[in-house]
Amino acid sequence: MTQDSTGSSPPPTAAPPPDGGEPEPLGNERFAHVPELAPVLAGKATLGSGAKGPAVRAVQQALIDLGFSLYGGADGGFGPQSAKAVRNFQVHARTAFPQVRAHATVDAATLRALDALTPPPGQKGQLRHLPAPRYQGTAVRVVVVKNEHRTFLFTPEGQLQAIFGNAVGTRYTQTDSGLKKVTGKLDEAAAHALGQKLWGGFVFGPRLVDLSWANGARSGEELHGTNAPLQLGEDVSHGCIRHDNTAIIALYDALSVGDKVAIVDSINDPHLERPAEPSGKPDLGTAVASR
Repeated sequence: MTQDSTGSSPPPTAAPPPDGGEPEPLGNERFAHVPELAPVLAGKATLGSGAKGPAVRAVQQALIDLGFSLYGGADGGFGPQSAKAVRNFQVHARTAFPQVRAHATVDAATLRALDALTPPPGQKGQLRHLPAPRYQGTAVRVVVVKNEHRTFLFTPEGQLQAIFGNAVGTRYTQTDSGLKKVTGKLDEAAAHALGQKLWGGFVFGPRLVDLSWANGARSGEELHGTNAPLQLGEDVSHGCIRHDNTAIIALYDALSVGDKVAIVDSINDPHLERPAEPSGKPDLGTAVASR
């Protein structure tokens, strides 16, 4: 396809079915009835810059439901925000699906990974390959995965509660990896006052959750909202972890002083237990994801 209805270029890799026949159909109901995805699944096209139509919209909604930041929502047009979200998903998926490459276009391998990881239509969260909520044996409420730009919130019992997109530090002002703990919480008035004092504006959004190292030493990092939602999904902060403003309210409400937060470079960080691979379908009834 050249312009998707589709808008795409020839795929960088396209593995034909082993027997030369039709590819195995997608199993997720959110994709199974989108005929525009058939050429992508068959390795005859990709979805990339300029693509438009139902196939793009289905992929966008899946990424949003997985918690990847995609400012503008599922509008059916593949622009820079979609490319960023796809690449962040590919960074995550390639740790479980070796054929996936982080090239910011949707090819057959990426579509297969989306099909396997995305929950059914109308649900949010992720089916499998989740970070375990334990850091060197210590239970944590939050896992921030820097390279894929997502924040995972778990219940005190260790069940997935929500996934949110984030933005982390630049290469020069990196977000420090390690085990942190919540030491304070600022409501909207306090967060705005601090932002005005430090940066001359409401840069922290409506809430701020202050973090220290687990041993109590000052980390200089916080979880907070943002006044620049277009930059979510990127390495742009001074070290803090930015979130959509609805997401930071959810994190603020869920967390208590003393709760532990693990910040890791990738889902394969050796300090985490192996990514969870449930044998059955997980309970995603309370799991949510943000834009």
